[in-house]
Amino acid sequence: QVQLVESGGGPVQAGGSLRLSCSASGNFISINAWGWYRQAPGKQREMVASITSEEMTKYADSVKGRFTISRDNAKNMVYLQMNSLESEDTAVYYCNADVSFMSSIWRTSAEYWGQGTQVTVAS
Repeated sequence: QVQLVESGGGPVQAGGSLRLSCSASGNFISINAWGWYRQAPGKQREMVASITSEEMTKYADSVKGRFTISRDNAKNMVYLQMNSLESEDTAVYYCNADVSFMSSIWRTSAEYWGQGTQVTVAS
């Protein structure tokens, strides 16, 4: 019912920058909140950044001051600007959206995930 597609990943030098994008499509009413998560080999998936409908943001301690999350409600998109990248940032990055939609006659909400995009930071 809802599809999320990430883009913008790839190889990058340490200290460089990269911007990830995620686009939502499908039959939904609104996107209540967006999040970016990442998962490195041998590690659990962790939250990197999130943004609410009121544009309140939250960041993992490891990326504070380096990453910035933003959203474009008109385009149903979210972005993650990543600066001063480090080798520890290497991971698959996933887009997450808390979405409101109609299930039969009821309004409900659920979280959806994108397929992920690989970010590889060369040391």
